[in-house]
Amino acid sequence: MTSGRIPFQSLMRAAAVTFLTDYKNSVGVKMQVYPGRPRSIAPPTGFVDLIRERISYTGLNQRTPQADIIVIHGIFDSQEAVDQKDAFVDGLIDWSLDRLHQANANTLCAVVETTDIPDYVPDWMPPDQQKTYYASRIVLEGLALTG
Repeated sequence: MTSGRIPFQSLMRAAAVTFLTDYKNSVGVKMQVYPGRPRSIAPPTGFVDLIRERISYTGLNQRTPQADIIVIHGIFDSQEAVDQKDAFVDGLIDWSLDRLHQANANTLCAVVETTDIPDYVPDWMPPDQQKTYYASRIVLEGLALTG
């Protein structure tokens, strides 16, 4: 890392974990939160699934990382799980609007996309531990101008 540069990938992962942890604590949801894919799942569970980044080199260098967060709500998309998911995501988006600098004071970080995943299967787990879950993908996007 070059001196004076923002370690944005690390900051985005940490911001995603803090983001989920702070939100779950603020609304009283008992949810496990992980910085990467967990070894085991007990819903509700949230984790950073992947981080990708676009980098632009026109005039001001611009880094735009996105952290895909998976939140597993339950084993299937029952009415109860769907209602819990909708309330969770709606609340999370509203709550997040006051936390645009959660990655770093010199950056922006916001929810830019959510997607229902009614048939999420954690394919990294051994086959005997794979179940089909009802989940959401929440995308946090950051923005940093690096000069």
